[in-house]
Amino acid sequence: MFKWLESSLQAALKDPSLLAHALLVRGPKGIGKQAFGLALAQGLLCEKPIPGGTACGTCSSCGWFASGAHPDFRMLAPPVDGDASAEGEDAPAKSKETKASPWISIEQVRELHDFIHVSSHRGGRKVIIVSPAEALNVAAANALLKSLEEPPPHTHFILISHRPHRLMRTIISRCRQLSLQAPPLPVAISWLAEQGVKDPEVVLAQASGAPLLALEMVEGDGLAGRPEFLRKLAATDFDPLAAAEMFRDLPLERFINWLQKWTCDIAEQRMLGRVRYNPDFARELALIAKRVDPLAALRLHRKLVREQRNIHHPLNARLYMESVLFAYVALLNPARCAA
Repeated sequence: MFKWLESSLQAALKDPSLLAHALLVRGPKGIGKQAFGLALAQGLLCEKPIPGGTACGTCSSCGWFASGAHPDFRMLAPPVDGDASAEGEDAPAKSKETKASPWISIEQVRELHDFIHVSSHRGGRKVIIVSPAEALNVAAANALLKSLEEPPPHTHFILISHRPHRLMRTIISRCRQLSLQAPPLPVAISWLAEQGVKDPEVVLAQASGAPLLALEMVEGDGLAGRPEFLRKLAATDFDPLAAAEMFRDLPLERFINWLQKWTCDIAEQRMLGRVRYNPDFARELALIAKRVDPLAALRLHRKLVREQRNIHHPLNARLYMESVLFAYVALLNPARCAA
C-alpha cells in the first residue's frame, strides 16, 4: 500500500457510508487506485482486522487474498493473453487461450451471478473489484447495473476508474464516490528516488505527477531518446526534414506525446512564465516562447491532442512526422512559412 494513500484507506474503512454496496474510486491514472482498491477489499475480508479496519495480514483470509485464491473475492479486468489480469497478478487466473482485449465482456460479468447469489465461504462479506470500470462494454455495463440495482446482502462492489465521465450515469448514480488525488510533489519525488529513478523531478513531470506512471515510463524505457528529440526541437536551425529522418524509428505515440507536451510548455512559458512537462529544458523553452504567438502555440497543442486518435492508424510514419514538424516550423517562423 502506498504511503500517500494510507490515510484515505483508513478513513474509508472507518466510514460506514462509504462501505455501502458500491463504491466508485476515481482519480488520475498512475496514482495507486488499484492498490487502494485491493487493500480496501482485503480489509473488508480480513477476519482479524487491526484497529482502524486495515487487514491484519496474518489470518487465513489474508493468506488466501495474498495468494490470489480468496473464495469470496473476484476481480474483473480486461483479459490479457496468459496473464492473470490486465492490471496485475491479484486477479483470478485466465486461461491461456484468452485473447487480449481492451474491454470487460458481458461473459465476465455473467460469471459473477452464482458468486454473488450464494452464501460466502467464510460467512462474511464478498467483494468484487472492477478495474478499470470504463473498460466495461455496453452490454457488460448493463449487466453489472442489474447487480448494482439489487445488491445481495454483504456484497461490495469497488469500481476503479481513471475516466469516470465514460461510465454510464446510471452506474455512477448507484455508487458512493471517493476521489483520490496524486501525492504531493515532494512525496512523489521521494518515493521515485527510493525506487532508484534518476532525475525523478523530470520523470514525474512527464507523467503529470503520477508516480506509478512515472516508474512505468522508466522501467519500460519510455523516455529513451527524449533528450535528443527535444534538443533537436530547441535548435535555432531546426530542419523538419532532417528531424523526420533522424527520428523515423521513433514510435509515433511517443513522437506525438513529446511534441504535444513541448508545445504546451511553450504556451505556458509564454503566458504564465512556467513549464509543466520539461523542467530540464526550461531555458530553451523560455527562448522559444519569446518569439512565438501563444495562441498559435495553443492551437498546435490542441491539434496534437487530436492527433492522438490517428497514431494507431496505418499511415506513412515518415510523411506523417514531416507534416507535423512543418506545422511546428510554422509556429517558430510564421513569416518565413507565409512567404
